[in-house]
Amino acid sequence: MTLQQIHYALTIEENGSMNKASEKLFIVQPTLTSAIRELENEIGFPVFHRTHKGITVTPEGKEFLHDLRILYQHYDMLRSKYEDVSNYKRKFGVSTQHYTFAVKAFIETVKQYDMNRFDFAIRETQTKDVIDDVGSMRSEVGVMYISSANERLLKKKLNEQGLEFQPLVECSAHVYMLKGHPLAGEKSLSMERLKDYPSISFEQEEEEFYYAEEILSENTYPQMVRVNDRSTMLNLMEGLNGYTLCSGVIFGDLNGGDYVLIPFSSADGPKNSRMTIGYITKKNVVLSHVGEKYIEELKRILLKDVAA
Repeated sequence: MTLQQIHYALTIEENGSMNKASEKLFIVQPTLTSAIRELENEIGFPVFHRTHKGITVTPEGKEFLHDLRILYQHYDMLRSKYEDVSNYKRKFGVSTQHYTFAVKAFIETVKQYDMNRFDFAIRETQTKDVIDDVGSMRSEVGVMYISSANERLLKKKLNEQGLEFQPLVECSAHVYMLKGHPLAGEKSLSMERLKDYPSISFEQEEEEFYYAEEILSENTYPQMVRVNDRSTMLNLMEGLNGYTLCSGVIFGDLNGGDYVLIPFSSADGPKNSRMTIGYITKKNVVLSHVGEKYIEELKRILLKDVAA
């Protein structure tokens, strides 16, 4: 098995077509087909299933390509560190729950680099995808929170993918709503006070409470609406007098100034309404220079905001 064969296989998976992959690799299709057949003969099973409509990945191939991607990304990181290849773009990706501070840290990190030499990506996505993205090394860093309610189960999921959680800051839960909400003038809000208004939360592919992005997700809400992006959440807050629970770390330049943050008052005590925000990375993998800078920006932004 050669690095060239690995690169060919990953390019085919990425493009979903032998023809498109050969064009991207600047080789003729028979050469690509021959290389993949040699690889499949060596490993003893087919990686791709070929049809008149294109190709699909076999069940065995899916796991094999996942392992190859991790191997090739390690090689890619080493090459970008030690070679001066002017035409090569280094990759850096972040996967995060829907946090403006994570976006803000990404913006401040990207500003420090020549974007002509990097392929940057930030993915606001579901909690499971944050874990899967970092587990497969699609993203180098993931941003998420852990609380007393979800810690045991989430850390089990992280451990299954060889990931570790590094805490950054501990926050109290806040109620996030627009300034026009009937309760916007309150000094603090409890679940009892909020029961007549819809709680808006981000939809998760697997509706297990420990995957939720909002703290206190283990509670039962009389009214609930699920969304999949921040823009829709803000629209529903305006149209339905909705609210969501969050960390309280919000940036007006990214969210606008038409909202209020009100401390959440929990009858169950402070432990149940506190969240630890942090980041996840692969165990025993050294962060790239960009990854280190991103973590620095996260720390600077979070610690500054919480201190204020």
